[in-house]
Amino acid sequence: MARVATGLDQCLASPPPSLADGARFALLANVASVDARGRHAWDALADRFPNRLTAIFSPQHGLFGEQQANMIESPHEVHPRLRVPIHSLYSETRRPTSRMLDGAELLVVDLQDVGARVYTFLWTVLECLEACAERAIPVLVLDRPNPLGGVVVEGPLLERSHRSFVGNAEFPMRHGLTMAEAVRLLVRGRGIGVSIDVVRLDGWTRDTIWPECGRPWVPTSPNLPRWESVAWYPGMVLLEGTNLSEGRGTTTPFELVGAPYLDAWKLADDLGGPHADRMAGAIARPIRFVPTFDKWRGVRCEGVQFQIDDFEAFRPYRAAVAVLAAVRLQAPDSFRWNDPPYEYDFEHAPIDILSGGTRLRQAIDGLGRDTPLSRLPQTIVDVDADAWRERVGSARLY
Repeated sequence: MARVATGLDQCLASPPPSLADGARFALLANVASVDARGRHAWDALADRFPNRLTAIFSPQHGLFGEQQANMIESPHEVHPRLRVPIHSLYSETRRPTSRMLDGAELLVVDLQDVGARVYTFLWTVLECLEACAERAIPVLVLDRPNPLGGVVVEGPLLERSHRSFVGNAEFPMRHGLTMAEAVRLLVRGRGIGVSIDVVRLDGWTRDTIWPECGRPWVPTSPNLPRWESVAWYPGMVLLEGTNLSEGRGTTTPFELVGAPYLDAWKLADDLGGPHADRMAGAIARPIRFVPTFDKWRGVRCEGVQFQIDDFEAFRPYRAAVAVLAAVRLQAPDSFRWNDPPYEYDFEHAPIDILSGGTRLRQAIDGLGRDTPLSRLPQTIVDVDADAWRERVGSARLY
């Protein structure tokens, strides 16, 4: 299996002009920003370009991914060995201040995205792009693979009225872009006056998924410990907007669902029977589990654990909609949508900003006990993939 070389690997081997010319730079990265030898980007770049790193910016979860999700902020710190400031962009600010950028002639971005619109890393990058535009600081993006590949797209486009920190542009849930491609699209679409350069991947094509990259998965955040968790994330993240456990507090978050009010065997039967077409490529088996934290902490839940059987047929967003429908039909009096706030949005229902509008919630609420899932409109599940690819157009690099 050929190893994919990331933008960081390529940059270290053959620096682009912006770094080769001696610019002092700040770095946006986190614990998953590693080179082929497993070194963190800040160490590798500081070694390769000594005395030029001015600051490190960290996204949600903190530099080392130690914080849990949803408005659990990280402090500003100083790196214990490099002695440069670590500015948290998941704190009282989500955009670099002018003071934080002092001394930087370039911002280097090296973040591993997970291929889902609601993952906040891309929106942290957007804040950085706009801050750099204000200061006329160019941006260098060290690209990384989309772990889900770049072929399949899923989920309806975000509605402009529901922009938030889990979606600040009209993207589908599973967008099929690398970080650099998404940046190029945002800069073009928003007309951001910032100079960007990209160090591209080597060995990655649009049909390459993470297990084919020849690199270990480094958790990008505490609840994406495995690539399988990432594969389910673009769908099962919807459960964060409900009173269902999405597996936080277990060792396999986003790979299971449950609540104390469910019948595990009935849910498994429903997902393997009436909703089997929506679960193509996946297996759901009954399970009981007790979360050690988060929703239903210390309470035994019944539900299902998921397994990917055929990745090409597998569609996590479609599967998650099937789960929501099956749960709503099984336990209409116990199932609940969570109330705001969620990711600094104090107005909209969390499920609405996660799904990108009100249609999913309204469709699930409209299900009756005898309503088949086939009655759900396809518009709450599908995106016009051809139109999206046309819109992305020249932003694609591979």
